[in-house]
Amino acid sequence: MTKEERIELARSLHSKGCNCCQSVLLTYVDLLPIDSQSASMVSSGFGRGISGCRQVCGCVSGMAMVCGLTGHTGDLRLLIEKFRAEQGDIVCERLLASGKKPCREMIADTAGLLSELV
Repeated sequence: MTKEERIELARSLHSKGCNCCQSVLLTYVDLLPIDSQSASMVSSGFGRGISGCRQVCGCVSGMAMVCGLTGHTGDLRLLIEKFRAEQGDIVCERLLASGKKPCREMIADTAGLLSELV
């Protein structure tokens, strides 16, 4: 799957009701050692900054899950720093308050970042 296809898939998943974390994780489920139902279930509590607490952005949590499941945990810190540089933060509450970018576009950006690695 191309980078552009993954980005569009991520947007589509979010528009169909997946939270940020689910949208990122499910975009890469074809490369993971788990099925889509399991991926959806395990990531369900990480949307809106972990169960709506607006802490770590669900995109970042999803990115961590993809890296962990594909054996790229050593690269995670670099991806998180790239996310922070592009989006301005990694905390959901501050990202939403900034109004800089809608969640769906941060999800798309995260899918693109991950495509550089996996």
